[in-house]
Amino acid sequence: MSTARFKEMCFDVGPGEDVGAFWAAAAGLALDLEGGAPGDLLGSEEGMGIALCPVPESKSVKNRVHLDISVANLDEVTSLGASRIAEHEHWTVMADPAGNEFCAFVREGELPAYRIFEVVVDAVDAEAIAGWWAERFGVAANNKGQPWWWIDAVDGFATSVPWWGMVFNPVPEPKTVKNRLHWDVYGDPQDFLDAGATLLWEVPGRTRPIAWTTLADPEGNEFCVFPHA
Repeated sequence: MSTARFKEMCFDVGPGEDVGAFWAAAAGLALDLEGGAPGDLLGSEEGMGIALCPVPESKSVKNRVHLDISVANLDEVTSLGASRIAEHEHWTVMADPAGNEFCAFVREGELPAYRIFEVVVDAVDAEAIAGWWAERFGVAANNKGQPWWWIDAVDGFATSVPWWGMVFNPVPEPKTVKNRLHWDVYGDPQDFLDAGATLLWEVPGRTRPIAWTTLADPEGNEFCVFPHA
């Protein structure tokens, strides 16, 4: 079994939603509109990109996957159109102009230009799904006595990951609708299928039979697999 490698994040954009400019400014990325709206978000390093994917449906439930970002103060994102949802001791739950949840962590000192530092995934069985993804990336999951589990980017699970890691957070409710935020990886779809993933669809390619394969992990989280670059 080959080891998967992280490629990029993908954000669904529903009718009338405009989140490109917001996330470009909030995450420290560049909005590329060369291919038309909603565009794509580009970073200075591999793995920083976020593909903005037009979809026919609007947001209907709490996002099961969200991003955590570092900010100097909350005004940085409220001035861009974000709204506050809930205050916690070390972070604030917020929503972008389309209602997509994210968490803002106020940091002291000089911040990096790229502000995303982790991806958070709600999970019914956080230990099991963290372990599943850790195995796909060829590393181990950790929890150090906490109820949530994570995969550290510093463990080298993908050299293209520009953030601290992926966190799998236990929640009581199961997944009910397609995730609006998902990730793409380089790998072999069959390896994922053999490990318990579900085939959703394949997208034909122009220069190869299959451009990419969309799968769901054991908790139903969609992800796309591209041939190894």
